[in-house]
Amino acid sequence: MDFSKALPRPELVAMVSLLADERGLERDLVFDILEEAITKVARHQYGFEHDLKIKIDHQTGGILVKRVITVVEDSRMDEEDFNEHQELILSKAKHKDKDLKVGDVIEDFLPPLYFGRQSFQSVRQYVLQSIRQADRERQFNEFENKVGEIVSCVVTRNEYGNVYVDINGKGEGFLRRNELITREMLHTGDRIRAYVLKIERTQTGPQIFLSRSHPQFLAKLFAQEVPEVYEGEIEIKAVARDVGSHAKIAVWSENPTIDPVGTCVGMRGSRIQPVINELKGEKIDVVIWSEDPAEFAVRALKPAEVAKVVVDEKEHTIEVAVAQDQLAIAIGRKGQNIRLASRLVGWRLDIMSEDEEADKRKIEVAERLGLFTKALDIDEVIARLLLVEGFRTLEEVAYVPAEELLEIEGFEEDLVSELQTRAKQYLDKKSKELSDKQEELGLDQSLMDLEEFSIDQKLKLAESGIKTADDVGDLSSDELMEIFEGMPEKKAERIIMSLRQKWFDEEKAESEDSEKSEETQEKDKDATAE
Repeated sequence: MDFSKALPRPELVAMVSLLADERGLERDLVFDILEEAITKVARHQYGFEHDLKIKIDHQTGGILVKRVITVVEDSRMDEEDFNEHQELILSKAKHKDKDLKVGDVIEDFLPPLYFGRQSFQSVRQYVLQSIRQADRERQFNEFENKVGEIVSCVVTRNEYGNVYVDINGKGEGFLRRNELITREMLHTGDRIRAYVLKIERTQTGPQIFLSRSHPQFLAKLFAQEVPEVYEGEIEIKAVARDVGSHAKIAVWSENPTIDPVGTCVGMRGSRIQPVINELKGEKIDVVIWSEDPAEFAVRALKPAEVAKVVVDEKEHTIEVAVAQDQLAIAIGRKGQNIRLASRLVGWRLDIMSEDEEADKRKIEVAERLGLFTKALDIDEVIARLLLVEGFRTLEEVAYVPAEELLEIEGFEEDLVSELQTRAKQYLDKKSKELSDKQEELGLDQSLMDLEEFSIDQKLKLAESGIKTADDVGDLSSDELMEIFEGMPEKKAERIIMSLRQKWFDEEKAESEDSEKSEETQEKDKDATAE
């Protein structure tokens, strides 16, 4: 483009260079913003009806102002939206240049702009505002890629317990009180590290939310302090924290020559100590991860020595038995050790002494022996053989492949066939009783569909006046344990809470459906009004 006739404005070039350097922006981007700002001023001078194009020489600062006119069909002149300032019909365009055709653009150079004080202030304000917006966009894009990472920052102020920090001069971060380490006191000028939790767009710029209490903050600190973790030779599988007090971290390596725990701890704690210091003295247990939940639970409960574990995959529960002198260690101060171990493993851990576990097993065995001997009309010896082989319910006896029962020593085809027939007959009988009770007492189908209870237990609920799933949810754990003597308290609590959670989920779904319905009605009203 020929800028020979444009008046040089070196002050514009200097201003663009200064702004670009200060804000870390490309010079071309700042020139584009300046051209947009001058276009707004030009419309005031030449008229808003014109389609104007402003170009600035990046070397001299010279400004060219052009008016853009598009060649259109002659028939456009009869249409209501025809704009004579921006459109020229073809027949008139031919008088200017016979080679012009529909769709061509004619650019007319206009006289130089006059910059008064008010015009200059308008340009300056628009440029600064646009640069701030561009700077916010740059910040957002930069920190969006850092979500889930650790950043170093300096505390700038503390407001009502919430902390604001400067992130290497590239943005301002925000830590809510609950994202700080417990009892942590940060002061202006303190240098800290924090985990980038999320970033949101706001009218004042990107809001960067940070955390020092998130479990992944601990994991990322290890990645910074332990090269093997950073390089992927050691994988951090799980983290559980009581922020500011105690944490457990599970590590794993596929390389048999690497000791994951020793590598993370370092010689005399040289690697783990900087992490502890950053976390203000938070104690950290490093354990080896295992895909076997029982083995993982044993390791997670260290320093307690575990005597026995029983895994309930259906309930996602692990019962842990320890010697009496290990019980307090396994539970920990205020239940901290068992709580952290449970979070780490991802299963619920029920802790008990060996004596308590033995008593519980005696009760369970007695109940199952009684059920098998009564329902199947067999002696205690055969019932015990079934229990020893892992059969816990009549449903298992009735519907497992016959081959599994034949594997039991002394069980022949006739015996297996008879046992399965009796089990099915008993279940059918109980099912009919339940069906009759349902009709007689008006039991709701929601109670019948509960998988948490056996047929016998549903009959017992019916006898206690419990007719719906909601009735069960309304019970306290003590009331449910009173109906089913011997039911563990935690199991009773879990059943009741799972039913109550369904209420909350249904209420939430209904609320969302209601909001959507209201939005649809509003849109329909707006469409009708239009």
